[in-house]
Amino acid sequence: MFNSVYKDKTVLVTGDTGFKGSWLAIWLKELGANVIGYSLNPGTEEDNYVVCGLARKITHIDGDIRDQHSLKSVFDEYKPDIIFHLAAQSLVLESYNDPVETYSTNVMGTVNILEVIRHIDSVRAVVVVTTDKCYENRECDYGYRETDRLGGKDPYSASKAACEIVINSYLQSFFNLENTVSVASARAGNIIGGGDWAENRIIPDCIRSLRKDEPIIVRNPQSVRPWQYILEPLSGYLKLGACLYKDGKEYSGAWNFGPKDTITVKGLVEEIIDKWGQGELSISDQPNQNLEATFLHLDISKALGELGWEPKLNIAESVNYTLDQYKIDGLSQEEVFQQRVNYIRDYCKI
Repeated sequence: MFNSVYKDKTVLVTGDTGFKGSWLAIWLKELGANVIGYSLNPGTEEDNYVVCGLARKITHIDGDIRDQHSLKSVFDEYKPDIIFHLAAQSLVLESYNDPVETYSTNVMGTVNILEVIRHIDSVRAVVVVTTDKCYENRECDYGYRETDRLGGKDPYSASKAACEIVINSYLQSFFNLENTVSVASARAGNIIGGGDWAENRIIPDCIRSLRKDEPIIVRNPQSVRPWQYILEPLSGYLKLGACLYKDGKEYSGAWNFGPKDTITVKGLVEEIIDKWGQGELSISDQPNQNLEATFLHLDISKALGELGWEPKLNIAESVNYTLDQYKIDGLSQEEVFQQRVNYIRDYCKI
């Protein structure tokens, strides 16, 4: 799918212990890359990084992206060709609990990555993963475009909008010449897939309730999000990274990666219950009081037309794949890893 760009390349993935980062590391390993991971420890023993034994498959370094000295030592030692920066504080509700950590991790962490890259000759391509929530959300009924205004009412969204400003600043100030690194940002929606156990995310919350045979509590049933299966945006990130490596500045800048369709929270939970074969939905009489967008949708015309990327799955298929990946009781780490690889191989055939 990516013209063998990643084969035998040294690829650094920050946030490799996280949900998206671990899946990306598996895919890169399958593509023949020498994968270097840099991240804090995984959150739980059920996280994807742990259950598939990824630590034995790649080179992982424990580290904090806020520590620029530690980052630089890793770059100096491994001299990566391509960077995927995914390490972040990625939860909206957590950003209300600790806004300082959210801003320091997301904003200064990104600054540290770009500043180290500025002084490393080996790096040719960088994809910084932000979020669809970086846009100033005006509750519009159309998809946000890459040229739309950035913003964010909650600390998480604001921190990611700030990341985008930082990226653009480095592009204009330091990476604007042909012999400098090519940098792009990737803005994707709400990602679902096996191995995600973060708090206050819809799929992990649903799985926890289903396992306990408890009702799934929904606080904002009519909120709409661009949910998409994990391999959809990852294929976009990889396509973008390959184009940056081969063709350079032509692909620098911001890119949206979204699903074919959107669905309400209530609709998603009903789909999950149907696919799982049991469960009950309960609408809370205490909706979430923290500021979160009600309607969010991305315009992916740029990725369709200029990158040649497009989503392959509808929401029903995405939920089906996701739930299957949570049913791993009794499997060894090697078996789970191979299961993940098989899903990647099957996705590539669609």
